[in-house]
Amino acid sequence: MTAEEVQEKSSEEVIAEKTEEALAKIKPKLSAEIARLLKLRVRLDLKRPDFARCESWRLVRVKENWRAPMSHSNKMRLEVKGWPARVKSGYGTPKAVRNLHPSGFKEVLVYNPEDIEKLDPATQAARIAHTVGRKKRLAILEKARELHIRVLNPSSGG
Repeated sequence: MTAEEVQEKSSEEVIAEKTEEALAKIKPKLSAEIARLLKLRVRLDLKRPDFARCESWRLVRVKENWRAPMSHSNKMRLEVKGWPARVKSGYGTPKAVRNLHPSGFKEVLVYNPEDIEKLDPATQAARIAHTVGRKKRLAILEKARELHIRVLNPSSGG
């Protein structure tokens, strides 16, 4: 990288890159049981089928978004052999790790630097709202670095 290229990089970009590196290394303090359940959730996710709306693979006008099959003669509703699986409670994840980020943090939506101060760095991580602009985003990232709080989306929203 030449000196000209370095000068072209704005100070905001440099701060954002350094902050990303620092915040990416922060790990949650998890109990052994929660860590075990997170690993179990990953294994269950690999086995879980991709639930597709009935006939979505055949009809262009029908999206893949899951909808329960309704018709009295619907093969999917009747769970006929050879048809895709339906959504059922048995495919769920353990309750203790439900709605947790894969890293083990509980996600909290942040809109301004003051919201960062309310977080617990041991168990919670910040996700910057998509409506936040660059100036406030940089302020949030700087505050998070000071308080050692992980930001899950430090560079998105450009």
